[in-house]
Amino acid sequence: MRISDIHSRHSIGLPNFLMVTAVLLLICIGLAAIYSATTGQQGVVVSKTFQHQLYWFLLGIVLFLLSFSFPMQFYQAFAYLFYASILLCLIAVLFIGKAGGGAVRWLSIFGFRFQPSEWTKLAVIFAIARYIADNPDKIQRKRHLLVIAGLGALPMLLIFKQPDLGTSLVFLAIVPSMMYWAGVSPLILFLAVIPALTMIASFQLWSFFLVMGILIVILIYKKIKPLFIYLHVGFNIIVGIFTPYFWNSLHEYQQNRILSFLGLVHDPKGISYQVIQSKVAIGSGGFGGKGFLAGTQTQLRFLPEQHTDFIFTVIGEELGFVGSVIVLLLFTWLLIRSLQIALSVRNRFASLVAIGITTMFLYHYFVNLGMVMGIMPVTGLPLPFISYGGSFLNASMVSVALLLNFSYRRQEF
Repeated sequence: MRISDIHSRHSIGLPNFLMVTAVLLLICIGLAAIYSATTGQQGVVVSKTFQHQLYWFLLGIVLFLLSFSFPMQFYQAFAYLFYASILLCLIAVLFIGKAGGGAVRWLSIFGFRFQPSEWTKLAVIFAIARYIADNPDKIQRKRHLLVIAGLGALPMLLIFKQPDLGTSLVFLAIVPSMMYWAGVSPLILFLAVIPALTMIASFQLWSFFLVMGILIVILIYKKIKPLFIYLHVGFNIIVGIFTPYFWNSLHEYQQNRILSFLGLVHDPKGISYQVIQSKVAIGSGGFGGKGFLAGTQTQLRFLPEQHTDFIFTVIGEELGFVGSVIVLLLFTWLLIRSLQIALSVRNRFASLVAIGITTMFLYHYFVNLGMVMGIMPVTGLPLPFISYGGSFLNASMVSVALLLNFSYRRQEF
């Protein structure tokens, strides 16, 4: 074998170099936006918020290098242990968790504070990838499908209990995407997703009947036996009946956010205030933006906690359309490259982890930007690499390191 062949199999390559560059640019833009959103606060020029994010970034570099150095087999071997450890952390949050922002989501261990829910996404991805890799010819069976669904449902319920509705819903995107990537029938995935659509449609009688009609037509088209048609339709009718009980279990602020998004409630000084100010900030940036530290909405603090979930409004106001497009292009390249890695990796476990990470980034990207532009409900979901938050920044950096790791070892089984 020629040396050039070995080099081509195990090389970082230009696409991966550009991927790292895109991530570093996003982090730098995020640091600048956080500085702008918090400057002058706490009586100092450089706020503690900005300093903390900078410290988390430096820690993220260490975690990035460590994550890149281990072989794929290491992650596959410890996937279940990682998952079990995170589950214990989520359970601990319910009893000894630290509050912040109206929810109990943090753990403090020996003075080190972190948010387990942000690492849960990777833990679930690892566990599902390991299970599918260990049972490649059995995932079409109902028992194995239920196990996969359970691996995602258990942490999802624990996170929902905190309460953190936005983060809990990410598993509804990750789990089906990994199942589809593994070869599960689209019909099975449709039947798994349709109860969620039924819940949404249950708020209007006409939409509920529409979903039921679509379900019946698809089942008949696929030539499903009448008994199974009755069972699936009956189950979804039961879901529709119990939806009001689920709705009543939501916190009032969660109900208000959904009602505001649907246009059923309009309160400019209350629940609609944040979205209105968000759209004003982005729109006022114009083509070239108002300039760094010159955004009136940002500097006058019209948006509360702007450095977290609504950080994109700082970019839209101060960097304008040009800066916003640059951020969107960087994210798009990151997603495209992540998908390319998932397609190129020969190891089944690594390929599944890669598609799970890609889905996670896409979900955050789509929901957060939709939220700040008023086309999605406000769910409290951060923007990867840009929003303030050490746990999610570190988990995101580790995720990119894993993608690069798998790409580097893409020829290995």
